[in-house]
Amino acid sequence: MSDTYAGFVDAGFLRAEGARVLNGKANDVRLRASFIVEWFHQLPTNNEIPNFSGSKLLRVYWYDGAYAPSHAKFGSQRPYHDAIAYQPGIQLRLGQVVERPTKWKKPIYNALENTAKGLHVEPKRLIEEFEKNWKFHPTVQQKGVDTLIALDMVRLASRSAFGTAILISGDRDLAEVVRTVQDYGITVIIATPNRKSVAGEVLQIADGIVEIASGDVRKMLLNCPAQT
Repeated sequence: MSDTYAGFVDAGFLRAEGARVLNGKANDVRLRASFIVEWFHQLPTNNEIPNFSGSKLLRVYWYDGAYAPSHAKFGSQRPYHDAIAYQPGIQLRLGQVVERPTKWKKPIYNALENTAKGLHVEPKRLIEEFEKNWKFHPTVQQKGVDTLIALDMVRLASRSAFGTAILISGDRDLAEVVRTVQDYGITVIIATPNRKSVAGEVLQIADGIVEIASGDVRKMLLNCPAQT
């Protein structure tokens, strides 16, 4: 089996869990691609992975969600993704970012209307006053990222492109992907800033777990708030 390894990074997962470990917020940070590639290159010196010394990095596959060109945030997001794509050692793969209205908006507005009627107040006036003090933000979801990870891991494993997969993700939906890749004789290592963020089923079937040290997490994040 090949002594080459490949990295598969769910950028949204790493950003969110990395920020959480450092007592920050995902929206306040961005990932530093250059150090993440460096971290992958240094993995053969990590004694947590057995029989890994001397292995060579194929490349890092980077998965993130992108706004549609028609979205107001597309213009500010695009340069960031372009910079990732130009980073040596990374292949960028983009899913979609989808915004949906928060599920609490409709029931809260219904409750406000019923409250206004009970108080004999014009519902429109109560809602207008409420909106002066509260704003609903849409729920942001990534679509297609797990599918891209699954396709790349299985396709490359079937071609024996690497012997070890280093997966930075915690989604339970990837458990069957891990099993399939293992059936090709590939070793699958899960890397995470916090193993509690990884689905139990994925932890159980992984060939190894690497917890990313907090010092490395801090280097992976840009504009990270000071740790308290």
